[in-house]
Amino acid sequence: MGRGVNHLEQLVSEWLQYNGYFVRVSVQVGARARGGFEGELDVVALNPVTQHLLHVECSLDADSAEKREQRFFGKLERGRRFIKDAFRGMDLPETLEQVLVLQFASGTVRSFGGVRVVTVREFVREMHEGLKGTSPASKAVPSNLPLLRTIQLAADAARTAPSEHRIIGSATSTS
Repeated sequence: MGRGVNHLEQLVSEWLQYNGYFVRVSVQVGARARGGFEGELDVVALNPVTQHLLHVECSLDADSAEKREQRFFGKLERGRRFIKDAFRGMDLPETLEQVLVLQFASGTVRSFGGVRVVTVREFVREMHEGLKGTSPASKAVPSNLPLLRTIQLAADAARTAPSEHRIIGSATSTS
């Protein structure tokens, strides 16, 4: 079985769902004759309205560029080869867009083997900007998207001035 979903994959999934995509996470692909799989795709998504087909790989690692290249080359290649298996039975567009979301990448690295790179900082900014005008009271992010709902609360809180009303007050003692 796969390694499960990390919080960055979950957040990418929630953002895409919120924006109308049908999303699958930690998709095992390339079934082997003797069992097991060739690998796993972090997030695959299809927007049925715009026909945008997307494969997103997420990384929180601090590996060297060479090590990343070795790891992601195979994952991205498997994405191109097996994307149709991830959405078996659905009509898919011919074009697949692939994106790497990287925690540790300079803002100057914009592509990786022809694949678009988005830093985690840029991704969080995208969500914050996308939710900035929404109200948790009148247009709350659905409760089944808890990480994205938290980003919405942060975007809403950024509109207010700092206050002395806190859970951990400034006069808190540790004794």
